[in-house]
Order: sequence, then structure tokens, then C-alpha cells
Amino acid sequence: METQKRSIAKTISWRIVAVIITGVVTYFLTGRLDFAVSVGLADTGVKIFTYYAHERIWTRISYGKVRPLEYEI
Repeated sequence: METQKRSIAKTISWRIVAVIITGVVTYFLTGRLDFAVSVGLADTGVKIFTYYAHERIWTRISYGKVRPLEYEI
């Protein structure tokens, strides 16, 4: 099981990567740095909370998890 601190750290690290990608793509499409920064920050503001909620929901779903053995001989 993941802790909430780990989920928060993953959320922040991913959003740093994602905001750079969004900003670069927006800049290449528009040629406007101010617009690229605005879009990148707005995108991050919305998606950071969405990603965190998504991570926390998945920690409660048992699909694909393997239970550790309780003992070894």
C-alpha cells in the first residue's frame, strides 16, 4: 500500500514534467511564451488534484496487486 506522502510526491514530480511538456507544446503552437506559461500553470492547477485523487482511488482497488506471503519456511 502506498502512503499519502508517496502519492503526493509522485503527483508533484509528474506535474513538473507535465507542465514543461504542456508549456513547450503550447509555445511551439502559438509562439507566445506568456500564453504557454498561462496554459501550463492552469493545466497543472486542475490536473494535480485530479491525479492525486486518481492515485488514492487506485490504492483502494485490489486489481493487479499481489499479496505478500504472511510467512516463510
